[in-house]
Amino acid sequence: MRATLCLMFLVLGLSGAFAVTTDDPYAWLEDVHGPKPLAWVAQQNKVSLGALKADPRYQANYDSILQVLDATDRIPSGTLRKGHVYNFWQDAANPKGLWRRTTIAGYQAAHPSWEVLLDVDALAKAEKENWVFKGASCAPSGKPYCLISLSRGGGDAVVIREFDTEARAFVKDGFSLAEAKSDASYVNDDTSIYYADGNGPLTKSGYARQVKFWKRGDPAVGHVIYDGKPEDVLAAPAVFHTGTWEDVALVVRAVSFFESEYFIFGPENERRKLPLPLSADVKGALGRRIIFTLREDWQTPDGRVLAKGGLFAAPLEDDNSMDVARVETVFVPQVRQSVESVATGQGKLFVVINDNVIGAVHAFTPGTAGGWSDKVLALPGNGAPDIASTNDYGPQALFSFQNYLTPPTLYFDGGDDQPKPIKSLPARFDASGLVTEQFEATSRDGTKIPYFVTRPKLLHGPAPTILYGYGGFEVSLTPGYSANFGRLWLRHGGIYVVANIRGGGEFGPAWHDAALKTNRQKAFDDFEAVAADLAARGLTTPKQLGIMGGSNGGLLVSTVMVQRPDLFGAVVCQVPLIDMIAYSHIGAGASWVGEYGDPAIPAERDYILSYSPYQNVKAGVAYPPVFFVTATSDDRVSPVHARKMAAKMAAQGHEVLFYENTDGGHAAAADHKQSAEMWGLSFVYLAQKLGLKS
Repeated sequence: MRATLCLMFLVLGLSGAFAVTTDDPYAWLEDVHGPKPLAWVAQQNKVSLGALKADPRYQANYDSILQVLDATDRIPSGTLRKGHVYNFWQDAANPKGLWRRTTIAGYQAAHPSWEVLLDVDALAKAEKENWVFKGASCAPSGKPYCLISLSRGGGDAVVIREFDTEARAFVKDGFSLAEAKSDASYVNDDTSIYYADGNGPLTKSGYARQVKFWKRGDPAVGHVIYDGKPEDVLAAPAVFHTGTWEDVALVVRAVSFFESEYFIFGPENERRKLPLPLSADVKGALGRRIIFTLREDWQTPDGRVLAKGGLFAAPLEDDNSMDVARVETVFVPQVRQSVESVATGQGKLFVVINDNVIGAVHAFTPGTAGGWSDKVLALPGNGAPDIASTNDYGPQALFSFQNYLTPPTLYFDGGDDQPKPIKSLPARFDASGLVTEQFEATSRDGTKIPYFVTRPKLLHGPAPTILYGYGGFEVSLTPGYSANFGRLWLRHGGIYVVANIRGGGEFGPAWHDAALKTNRQKAFDDFEAVAADLAARGLTTPKQLGIMGGSNGGLLVSTVMVQRPDLFGAVVCQVPLIDMIAYSHIGAGASWVGEYGDPAIPAERDYILSYSPYQNVKAGVAYPPVFFVTATSDDRVSPVHARKMAAKMAAQGHEVLFYENTDGGHAAAADHKQSAEMWGLSFVYLAQKLGLKS
């Protein structure tokens, strides 16, 4: 659930933005859709696109990535549900995509026979709307209904409409919510539970604070079952369909980004608060057990201490009460281990456990006399396995595996804990001459920071290098196959590096907390330490070292660019946070004070001011050249940050390029062509600045 809420908070945002100071000369750029700022954007785009698309490598980059994105031999990633596998597919013929399904047996074939449920291109054309498909949630029992989320242009605000998968049409007088930052699920076939920021009072963070039950046919658009407090971040529903057991409907009161209360609802909508600590992160329901992890140690009423980072199960009584004295320990990670992800299967838990950033999938099964058995599934090692999907209504599960040089392979498990490969992505680049190594750098305070280097085996001297990082919100960067880096960088002799800095989740909550709020500088120190270590090993030089990051990673690369310009040769900063003094009033920023601190609190403001890139960038300093990439439709972080930083740096005389796409939301791309353009521009920029040969 914490991962779900993390995505929810990072996915949802406020549509507006405003300045908190009146002396900011670039505050006028905060009018996201104003004619004057958009004219400035158009001029910047003209300059940037002219400079980068004139390089013949741009078109080669674009064509190469688009070929990969539109390739018909991609793995059609699927979601298991009852007897089907559901997939959303985009290609050259269907740029907006097809939502489709096939049988579980059919999915295992080399070429499944797909049943198209919704053609988004046809819908967009018929309704004259720029629809972007954002997902579906389906009824649990007999009705063939699903709640479809559609975004205009790829932003986070969605329209929710009920769809009949048999009739291939939207349900007349069915559940429907107007455009808002919202989410909805079925409690049963004729009852939905939802929240929407356009349908009730908001928290101070700008999110909905009311959760509603809505019975089919009720003209009142539901009734309030929970009303949070104005100072909360959000109140949201969560429904776990347990298949053979009673479904579990929860309301999550997000007290802060990393603290939540949980309320469970019974058949008559009676509400009971679960006696869990604020640090608990509910992951799902397994029969009559609530599954959760802890972000802090918890001393239970009976005196036991349950360890932070551990995985636990709390049995529910028939009346939904929970006896914390019966909480069961499923798994407690050791040093340099972490619980990466959790999914419930039929009678078992599937858990990805990382050990020094390398993962394995465990199947935990409760015993009849207490205790849990632990079986490690036979998947490849030395990489990143993932739980692709589990079936709430059957024993099946899908897993995947990949690393930096191994394309993803999809595995099917029919319920016997013996996953078998059924689909593999063909290699998108020749990896025979490449190698991946894991090193450690020593940060300023002595902490060892792991990082992965993928490079040519026969490396002769330092080479152009891209260092990628994130370092926030307990998000782990695990080994992943990237056609972008493989085709556009590695095959030309470049080096690709991923840093596992503090602020992420690679070693559990403690690794994240080490760089939280007034400890944020440690994440920047870690990244700078990796950069220095790369040069010390002779892999690259500062002039050949480029850095790339998006969102919180955009804050990372813009901060270290300002703090240590001597370490880097170029920067690509995508959909970033940058003005950290104003961030809580821009986009969804108010909900992230649990991560960064609150600029309204003097002590926290002083600390934030010490590193905030927008306030610390200066004229007369030799910063590396920087390319900012953002999107007008990003209603999560907002293009305001990148706009203002680019304008300020340009006025100070620094070398800056800026590109703002119109569509795509926080991804800065709504379809394959826009993605190919964004990555084509980014890689040709770094090739130009770092000296990568064609």
